[in-house]
Amino acid sequence: MADWKNQRTAKPGMPKTVALSGILLALTILVLYAESFAPAGRLSLFALSSFFVSVIVCELGIKAGWLFYIGSSLLSFALIPDKIGLLPYILFFGLYGIIKYYAERSRYRLTEFLIKYAFFNLCVFLAYYLARELFTGQLEIKLSPWIIIPVLEITFAIYDYVYSLFIQYYRSRIRKALGL
Repeated sequence: MADWKNQRTAKPGMPKTVALSGILLALTILVLYAESFAPAGRLSLFALSSFFVSVIVCELGIKAGWLFYIGSSLLSFALIPDKIGLLPYILFFGLYGIIKYYAERSRYRLTEFLIKYAFFNLCVFLAYYLARELFTGQLEIKLSPWIIIPVLEITFAIYDYVYSLFIQYYRSRIRKALGL
């Protein structure tokens, strides 16, 4: 569980806000651009691109997080040639930091768990549906859903844990090093 409780209440000055948002937006676009050409490690690059949203939420609040997600999605769609390759970011990774924030505001771990997994499973279903519709006749899954679904759920649990570790590390080390 990430430490969202220490979210900044004092708003930084406008120049600092614009600079932080611009730098993180550029990093997001750079990582997504690298993902579109990477022969391997694409999932890791998507995960990395998702962390920048959480920094915005920590520093500037949830509304700024939403604006950052929308801006990064639109800008990446305008600049990056591989539009279909952006779908994982737009549908899941870019949104996850925001969903995680809302889920972890709950006082109940079960509610937090249900929100996160409902979002994840909805995204998996949507990805499967889109892939099936876009690649009619070309989508052939050789593994049983009884194998795929548990593997995806475990992978998501690891991703969520690593995401929480990133937020804690950002708050304890990176934020101080940057003087934010």
